[in-house]
Amino acid sequence: MTPVRPEFVPDPSQSRAEMEALQRRVADAARFADDLESDPAAVSLADDATLAGDRPVVAGVDQAFLDDRAVSAVVCLRGGTVVERVHAVTDLSVPYVPGLLSFREGGPILAAFERLEATPDVVLFDGSGRIHYRQAGLATHLGVVLDVPSVGVAKNLLCGRIEADVDGRPAGWRAPVVADADLDAPDGTVVGYAYQSRQYDSNPVINPLYVSPGHRVSAGTAVDLVAALCDGYKLPEPTRLADAYAEECKAEHG
Repeated sequence: MTPVRPEFVPDPSQSRAEMEALQRRVADAARFADDLESDPAAVSLADDATLAGDRPVVAGVDQAFLDDRAVSAVVCLRGGTVVERVHAVTDLSVPYVPGLLSFREGGPILAAFERLEATPDVVLFDGSGRIHYRQAGLATHLGVVLDVPSVGVAKNLLCGRIEADVDGRPAGWRAPVVADADLDAPDGTVVGYAYQSRQYDSNPVINPLYVSPGHRVSAGTAVDLVAALCDGYKLPEPTRLADAYAEECKAEHG
């Protein structure tokens, strides 16, 4: 799977001003509305042999790190079955800067996608999508580069505000994340959702996920997809398996 929009491939050699300008162009090119070729309602983890051939393929993306190298993993599922997994080990050339993650990790992730034979119907990234200062987090940036429906699944809120208390919420709870002064969008625009994927009834201590559209997916569909793909764990199954596979590969290459 190779870039469809190579002009948007993140270049870590750019200056910060150039990186931010590219992100604004990416955000302009992104579509935060549903434009999927498959039915998002058909996405699930159920293993039904009669439906497996028609079930959308969902990819999860995550990384592990070896000093100055990234181990980028992509795991593809159809239903609850892994149909392909690939990885790439590549050098990291710039440090982490909040809001510029795609320039550190985007190239390594694209290197893994180049090894992928499957064509995912939707891709879940471990990182933000539209919940980003310039509406162009990792999931949006790479979603646009690959022109694939994409969703950002972050563990921390980068920006925006939630007009509700997130502490102690039960599994299945969700609340809109709206644009604030830190986000380059009209104030109050719904840019994603806080979603409580699992919880302990007796001692609710797990924080919610922050789900946002990357590209060709609406905010509502993004959170519905994540809800359909969580299987008793905090993370949706595609990114949970990608995380485990990245760690497995890290041990092999370490």
